[in-house]
Amino acid sequence: MKFNDSIQYVKGIGEKRARLFNKLDIFNVSDLLNYYPRDYEDRSQIKDIDDLIDGETVCIKGTVAQLKRTFKAKNGAKITQAVVSDGKSLITVTWFNSPFVENTLSKGGEFTFFGKVQYKGMFPEMVNPVIDRNNAGKTGKIVPVYPLTANLTQQNLRNAVEFAMNNLEEEFVEILPPEILKKFGLISIGEAISQIHFPKDFESFIKARKRLVFQELFIMQMGIFLLKNTKNNYPAEGFSDIHSVRDFVSGLPYELTNAQKKVINEILNDLKKDVPMNRLVQGDVGSGKTVVAAAAMFSAVKSGFQAAFMAPTEILAKQHYENLVKLFEPWGMTVACLTGGPKTKGKAETLKRIASGEIDIVVGTHALIGDDVQFKNLGLAVTDEQHRFGVRQRASLNEKGKKAHTLVMTATPIPRTLSLILYGDLDVSVIDELPPGRQPIQTFAVGENYRPRIFDFIKKNIQKGRQAYIVCPLVEESDLLSAKSVIEYAENVSKKELKGFSVDVLYGSMKQKEKDAVMERFKAGEIQVLISTTVIEVGVDVPNASVMVIENAERFGLSQLHQLRGRIGRGPFESFCVLVCTTNGEIARERMKVMCDTNDGFVISEKDLKLRGPGEFFGVRQHGLPELKIADLAGDIDIMSLAQSAAKEIISADANLSMPQNRPLRNHLINKFNDVGGKNILN
Repeated sequence: MKFNDSIQYVKGIGEKRARLFNKLDIFNVSDLLNYYPRDYEDRSQIKDIDDLIDGETVCIKGTVAQLKRTFKAKNGAKITQAVVSDGKSLITVTWFNSPFVENTLSKGGEFTFFGKVQYKGMFPEMVNPVIDRNNAGKTGKIVPVYPLTANLTQQNLRNAVEFAMNNLEEEFVEILPPEILKKFGLISIGEAISQIHFPKDFESFIKARKRLVFQELFIMQMGIFLLKNTKNNYPAEGFSDIHSVRDFVSGLPYELTNAQKKVINEILNDLKKDVPMNRLVQGDVGSGKTVVAAAAMFSAVKSGFQAAFMAPTEILAKQHYENLVKLFEPWGMTVACLTGGPKTKGKAETLKRIASGEIDIVVGTHALIGDDVQFKNLGLAVTDEQHRFGVRQRASLNEKGKKAHTLVMTATPIPRTLSLILYGDLDVSVIDELPPGRQPIQTFAVGENYRPRIFDFIKKNIQKGRQAYIVCPLVEESDLLSAKSVIEYAENVSKKELKGFSVDVLYGSMKQKEKDAVMERFKAGEIQVLISTTVIEVGVDVPNASVMVIENAERFGLSQLHQLRGRIGRGPFESFCVLVCTTNGEIARERMKVMCDTNDGFVISEKDLKLRGPGEFFGVRQHGLPELKIADLAGDIDIMSLAQSAAKEIISADANLSMPQNRPLRNHLINKFNDVGGKNILN
């Protein structure tokens, strides 16, 4: 097999099953071999029955002392049981709805079983264990456990990877220079891939993981260094009028916070220079990032430039448009809104006015980076909720102006240690203060038994004229399943707990027009309770919404819970967030306590990094660089330090990677990062 061979030609897959692999972003053999296990089962060690611990998953080996017939339970389940002896003690092994087991087992036969132990009184039992007879290969080794999608099994993945590894006709390309491998004690890439899937022992696994983590973090750091160099290798035109921003700020109907003023000064200091600004503004939900961006856009227009403001959704773009019109029209500045959809007469006229320079500020979605959008003199490109866009999309907007400055914003607080890694290509400003008068949201974590009281609370608030959100978790990586979950939930509560109230739904796979219509109706007060997936995480302001209930809150990361909670408390009304938890584990309790104790997004993000790891921050490729498949920035900070030093070492010695030993690395980086915004990342 070759790396580019379609996944359907791997033995046991075929065209139909290939579509399931495609859902995991596995399209060819290379994708398959780079799809790493999420966990491992240690089936290599046999344990005595006397030493078994309740709740552990282990291997035991023994003889079937007694084989009970398959029988039916009261609920209709078919149960097969046997008693196994290891010569000293006995254990009951039980299978549900597995009729093949009766034909597999034989009294007096010797088997190895792998499964979870549970004690019923003094006696151990193993439920639905794996059976291995005559060392058939199911036990006696460390077995990978992969992330799955519906209708794919662990065995499907294991068989596919094993077949591809055994039949590979090509060599793995070694992209790390030999001196880096030697200096940091790293094994070859081929050995690392082999041992990450099927490690001989845990020492082999540790070496494989170190190699792959190092490479991921090293490539990320190389990309960041080179991308920053690319952004700064062309001149920008400094803004000639930054002092008039004082007049803009003085004319606002409210006083800016000290944090907002500090960040505006940092931005203006960048804008007056002849090198391009590349600045990220981090600010908690409601901290006032938009007016900070508006001050920068005001300076752009006063200096003779146009400004563009890109938002991730149409409804958010329209919201920003309405707010910016109020801010800029008194100053005689023209603002237009540009979103997707067919080209109409009105849209054609807007495009013409943008190209002629009649429109000063353009607000829109990713439609702004379309080929049909031409600016006369774009001087500032602003991207809101930047984690929804990749580096290439941001750069494409920036390239609409040949000398444009870049400002990106996010309401997802990132721990300082992580932001240095994620945003190494950007200078970071932080708005760490909320405007006065913004009420903290009261948050409560409760169990499922509180649900009747929760609905009573929702109804009382609706009767006061308020509105509520109910958020359902994404039960699977599937919009269809998510939609079904939300629709069923809404149908149930509409007939029972919220009967007589106006209830509607919102979920990811709805058409954009339908989403916008629902949100407009909710904003207008026509919908009293909106039942939604996390699609409302970044959305329109509804000042009248004062209650949010988040079902299965333990399934969300803390930072995501904080983002969701930020949808309420945007008006003058006292607001409440109720986190409904279905588990009561120690970590779940600790995480919910954090949410109840603080409204500070930065405190929450630091805690999230410690409790949950950095996966939350990489869920949507917010950095625009290759996603991390195996590295854990919370646990791999030491390897990150090594990778950073290695990247700096190579860049300082061979900035263009033209030396022979660096050419494979150069080719790899070009494939990953080339043509960012129309520029080569390597000259």
